[in-house]
Amino acid sequence: MALRAIRINNDPILKRPCREVQQVDDRVRNLLEDMLETLHATENGAAIAAPQVGVLRRLIVIDMGELSGGPLKLVNPRIIYAQGKQVCEEEGCLSFPDCWLTTVRPERVIVEALDEQGKAIMLTGEGPLAQCLSHEIDHLDGITFQQRAVHKRPQRNRRRG
Repeated sequence: MALRAIRINNDPILKRPCREVQQVDDRVRNLLEDMLETLHATENGAAIAAPQVGVLRRLIVIDMGELSGGPLKLVNPRIIYAQGKQVCEEEGCLSFPDCWLTTVRPERVIVEALDEQGKAIMLTGEGPLAQCLSHEIDHLDGITFQQRAVHKRPQRNRRRG
């Protein structure tokens, strides 16, 4: 597997919507593994989306430890249900390393996706996991967390999605 370079700040790829993955094959699984390795090599990373490593495909990897039940590798994830609102006071992003913002995200989401074997799955995220899923799925639609910002926050040593 390989570490991938993370696209940062005003890289235009971060504003482009991603295409759906047509088939989950070894190439997709290798990319998901590269993304997980890249995530684990970052400081305070919680998740990463494919466009953050320069690939315009609908793939995300999340590892929030116990909060996510270990690493999650999701293909073509989409939120099918969102409930409530939470104010996320210090949201960060690996693609914007020196930026912390206050955002508003759903309190609870249900996400439909494929796993790394191509099997359909559904998962529910609440609180921080709902925030993370929303953040990463936004990346797949070319939306950065600045577009969800309510207030800018000073830099802190926190986990970034």
